[in-house]
Amino acid sequence: MALQTPYYKPSLPFTGPIYGGLRDGQTILVTGSILPSCKRFQVDLQCGSCQSPRSDIAFHFNPRFDENCVVWNFLERGNWQQEDRKRDLPFRKGHAFEIRFLVNSSSYMVSVDGKHYLEFKHRIPLSRVDTIGVSGGLDVAAISFQGPAVPDVWSARTIQMAYSGFPTNPGFPTGPAFPTGPAFPTGPAFPTGPAFPTGPTYLAVPYRAPIYGGLSPSRSVKISGNSPPNAIRFHINLKAGQNVFFHLNPRFDEKVMVRNSKFNEKWGSEERQLPAGMPLSRGQAFTIWILCEMHCFRVAVNGQHQFDYNHRAPNLQQIDQLEVEGDVTLTDVQV
Repeated sequence: MALQTPYYKPSLPFTGPIYGGLRDGQTILVTGSILPSCKRFQVDLQCGSCQSPRSDIAFHFNPRFDENCVVWNFLERGNWQQEDRKRDLPFRKGHAFEIRFLVNSSSYMVSVDGKHYLEFKHRIPLSRVDTIGVSGGLDVAAISFQGPAVPDVWSARTIQMAYSGFPTNPGFPTGPAFPTGPAFPTGPAFPTGPAFPTGPTYLAVPYRAPIYGGLSPSRSVKISGNSPPNAIRFHINLKAGQNVFFHLNPRFDEKVMVRNSKFNEKWGSEERQLPAGMPLSRGQAFTIWILCEMHCFRVAVNGQHQFDYNHRAPNLQQIDQLEVEGDVTLTDVQV
């Protein structure tokens, strides 16, 4: 089952369909920033989008700065039910946020900025929920959807994040390479026509590809290829115009992977250290997987987590180009 395309930079108030409805194991991720003028905002998981009579709301999540609390409730047959409140407001005006709604068979589990916040038992059958609504004093970067069509290791990681917060340095799965199928549908679908050629297909280098909608938490870039026996260096850039938000530069001549950023034509300070040393070898095939998270890029090589690179600038949605250059042969790129 292919995952739903995210909604990027939606204008509020926003109402959009959840194609196929909600399922056990699915996660909805809402990211953005709180406006300095915000008094309240809400995220509603709804049973349709009708305004009159108003559709049932299976879960109403409503932070209120004017009351310094978070209210949650459900609406059935036009009537709000008994609400719950929590006076631990985990949001700050003028700051970025990330809300995860993890769906399971008995409840919604909500985490804010990687920390478990509340659990809401289903009052309305999950099978009826097919719409998401967001309104209030927010600047929403993206509304994205994850699972349930993901390997067990990722489902477990999502549950871990929902209950105990984001791991400070989580290990990427050590088994098979990262999934290239329905769990990461951002690239074009594989052709269904003639069989694939028996020999490898190479992409032209220098390689450039657009990143539609920019990057946001849960989006990823995957690059597969190999380095020639005489390779010296190559680099991967995630760019917005001339600014380089993330520069990954494997250097075989120095046996390091240099990380950096460039803004206003000036490079920042390099990051070079790796706990396990240089993970690439001359003449060997590789897969580099870059996962965008709220605070950092997480990078794995051949299925092994290597490092986190903290974002040096906000507005990741501005990133609109992937660039690969240097001593490398590319066999597959997924954006």
